[in-house]
Amino acid sequence: MNVITLTTLTTLTTLTTLTTLTTLTTLKIMFRIDNKVAIVTGAGSGIGKSIARLFAARGAFVHVLDIQDGAAEETVDEIRVTGGQAQAHVCDVSDQPGVIELISAIQQEHPIHILVNNAGIGFVGNLENTPEAEFDRLFRVNVKGVYNCLYAAIPHLKANGGGVILNIASVVASVGIPDRFAYSMTKGAVLTMTYSVALDYIQHNIRCNSISPARVHTPFVDAYLAKNYPGRETEMFEKLAKTQPIGRMGTPDEVAALALFLCSDEAAFITGCDYPIDGGFIKLVP
Repeated sequence: MNVITLTTLTTLTTLTTLTTLTTLTTLKIMFRIDNKVAIVTGAGSGIGKSIARLFAARGAFVHVLDIQDGAAEETVDEIRVTGGQAQAHVCDVSDQPGVIELISAIQQEHPIHILVNNAGIGFVGNLENTPEAEFDRLFRVNVKGVYNCLYAAIPHLKANGGGVILNIASVVASVGIPDRFAYSMTKGAVLTMTYSVALDYIQHNIRCNSISPARVHTPFVDAYLAKNYPGRETEMFEKLAKTQPIGRMGTPDEVAALALFLCSDEAAFITGCDYPIDGGFIKLVP
């Protein structure tokens, strides 16, 4: 019969405690982006805001870009209140000379490590309901805006010895959704730009991936419901939420958590990939 002595129990308890502490310590230092400089476009609200806040909380200096000055400043204020580092910039991503000038100025201040192309706009309508002006507007922001930021940032990332690019695409780049003709076109372009950049710049130590959210509860959703379903916002919100198999919309913070992983060193072996974050929408909808 084996007898477990008090000394043995003490030793086992000590080893278990040390293992637990080591694991917790390891988890604390994982997914850190300390001393990294990140640019996040469209970071004045929604997903971009959550990404900027989380990146700053995990050690990055975040340059918050948004077309609305007040929105960018608000995000920066929230970051600084919690001890993070950030700077606000007014930026129209569709303006290539302006984007090049701004990103070059950021690079001169401190080398860029991470670019998150999040800025984008939406439109509801099929082909016949999409006026040329709306088609051009979506292309200018969602496609040309991503191109402009890539075009401006990649020479600096190459000069800096590499870096990470993360593009925010959408599930509509992979599956058909009613009344999203122009929006789907733009997000399909974001997805294929991701693959192209990942391949063309892999030898420069530049990783490029994308995230494809399904419905995420952002101010855009609330504004859409208020405009199109006045007085029925709650009813329609629940209806839209239930289109995800998981039974709810995602949150900006959930998208930000995936963004942090893909931009961290823990994802150093990942490039040229798209990550749906969709509550099962792509694979599980009948």
